[in-house]
Amino acid sequence: MKTVLCYGDSNTWGSDPATRTRFPPDVRWTGILAASLGSGYSVIEEGLNGRTTRWDDPIELHRNGLTYLVPCLESHQPLDLVAIMLGTNDLKARFRLSVADIAQSAAGLAQIASRTARNAAGQPSAILLVAPPPVAILTGFDLMFEGAEAKSTLFADYYARSAGWNGLDFFDAGSVIRSSDLDGIHFEPGEHRKLGEEVAAKVRELIG
Repeated sequence: MKTVLCYGDSNTWGSDPATRTRFPPDVRWTGILAASLGSGYSVIEEGLNGRTTRWDDPIELHRNGLTYLVPCLESHQPLDLVAIMLGTNDLKARFRLSVADIAQSAAGLAQIASRTARNAAGQPSAILLVAPPPVAILTGFDLMFEGAEAKSTLFADYYARSAGWNGLDFFDAGSVIRSSDLDGIHFEPGEHRKLGEEVAAKVRELIG
């Protein structure tokens, strides 16, 4: 049995852009990933609404992805692959971050994971850095994410650069899915399905 851990935010948690409730397991991209990989794999969902890469949010507390990463990895080991998809919440205007800062922060988490996570043989786990798709036209989040639309169109480029500089495997979620027009940030069911299937193909490529 191979184990895959998915570390992310509300889109890994499975937030419905229409209702902001949680999609059922078989709709979430992580559930699609598990179904696509089959019985030889176990998929662990570690999604949290509002999670940032490494920033303490003064309004939404306990959302710092850095502080929980190592305890999370150590509690779930052994792990064959860790997929990290974070950065959308770093776009919030209150953080005042550049796309380069966000991409490097996400890659920094992936580097920490590469030094921490181990498989059953005691070897380093495979690490997959996933660039979130660009946000769409924001509905209800326009002031909170002011300027995010333009910044997020650069995610794929800067995440790919950061992955290359750090020797990380990379996947661009925006190459296969788009954020919902309902709120501009979250994924609709069809996009969850496409993402889960594409990540499954990437997982097989990396760990068989």
